[in-house]
Amino acid sequence: MRPQRLIPLTLLSLAAIFTGCKVGPNYVRPQAAAPPAYQEAPPSADSSSPDAGQWKTATPSDADLKGDWWQLFSDPVLGHLEEQVATANQTLKAAEANFRAARSAIGVSKSYLAPTISVAPSIGAVRESANQPYVSQNNINGGEGSFELPVDLSYEVDLWGRIRRGITAAREQAQAASADLATARLSLQAELALDYFNLRATDAQIQLLNDTVKAYSEALKLTKDRYDEGVAPLSDVSQAQTQLDAAQVTLTDLANDRAAAQHAIAVLIGQPPADFHLDPLPHGNDSSILPAIPVGIPSQLLERRPDIASMERHMASANEQIGIAQAAYYPTLSLSATAGFLGTSALNWFTWPSRLWAVGPTLTQTLFDAGRRKSNVAIVRAQYDETVANYRQTVLTSFQQVEDNLAALRVLQQEAAQQHAATKSAEQTLDLFTTRYEGGVDTYLQVITSQTVALQNERNDIAIQLRRQQASVLLIKALGGGWTTQQLPPV
Repeated sequence: MRPQRLIPLTLLSLAAIFTGCKVGPNYVRPQAAAPPAYQEAPPSADSSSPDAGQWKTATPSDADLKGDWWQLFSDPVLGHLEEQVATANQTLKAAEANFRAARSAIGVSKSYLAPTISVAPSIGAVRESANQPYVSQNNINGGEGSFELPVDLSYEVDLWGRIRRGITAAREQAQAASADLATARLSLQAELALDYFNLRATDAQIQLLNDTVKAYSEALKLTKDRYDEGVAPLSDVSQAQTQLDAAQVTLTDLANDRAAAQHAIAVLIGQPPADFHLDPLPHGNDSSILPAIPVGIPSQLLERRPDIASMERHMASANEQIGIAQAAYYPTLSLSATAGFLGTSALNWFTWPSRLWAVGPTLTQTLFDAGRRKSNVAIVRAQYDETVANYRQTVLTSFQQVEDNLAALRVLQQEAAQQHAATKSAEQTLDLFTTRYEGGVDTYLQVITSQTVALQNERNDIAIQLRRQQASVLLIKALGGGWTTQQLPPV
């Protein structure tokens, strides 16, 4: 083989060797402690509970959570509202724009793998002063023109992987932004469900108070009739009127709570509160279904929580920054070239003698920087350690959230059964004292006391049901809402 052919092959081999180098540590995801099982389990079916059979413990054959997790509650109104979050919520649009910006940043990083070509045409004229110091008068002319059309090329050879690590870091940041988008979507969907169930609980409270006001009005009429007949004192009428007025005040106050919940829902679905209204459910219909939620095992949580995935991607990106900082210790090889035309007038601008070119490599090595590179490496290593700690803390917090809501559901199931029994007993007591009062056996004070206890227990029933719905939503959110790391974009 001729020596002339060996030269290009040698250069190509050297280029392949140099561009194949990468300084800095390769990324390995740090371990995060995951228990073999959750301490708390979903509430088991209790035959003595009114909600018996609505809960089950997840088994490997259970279906996983899906992205449209709200369908578990079998509420078409909630489902219609949830679908609007993804298309109309402004906070979500901001998160989506941030993801698009992060994905576009990959192109910026990739561009450094290719040379930069620029053109800078210029036309100018210069006349030197005849009165310049140290200039011979014989060299002074009447001026000269300059017509220049240079094309410049510059290219940095990625000897130590700095540019390639920058591309990898940009990809990981884009995936983190995608996970952040999923986290924002899940949070907003969960917030909407919480507001919706709060509104429905308020509707239930309003319906209860409407029935209570009607019952208290009948009780007031009874006391007035007994007073008119001379068998009851005026104090009975006064007490009945006070009880009725207090119930009406509570009913009026609930209208404010309902309006606030309705306004919150409107904002979440991207509508002005003035343009949105949600009618109460027909009497007898409610959104009180408590779904069976497949929990899975703790190790699966690491792949199902978008916030954990975001932290892991930020951690991977921080690892790449270590290699980028370490590459500053090594020389930088840049290639530059210029070609074009330079003439003294428009007539000879593009003639062959006016051609120009220049080409050559530049090798740059920092010899002394007073510890700047060492400090930069220390900074990025510390930042990487911070992301590791944040990642592990996020994992621990995730396990806590799952355990908290599993415990809440277990306790609330027992509390609901106890409250149902207390409410039934209070209603029986009220019926008993009302009958005894009508028969003239007891005073109206016993009726007032029984009414107050019965109403409080009935309201507690609604409040506990709301807390169970909220705990169900928060458990679904803590489990990732059906999201998995497989949904990260292959950027």
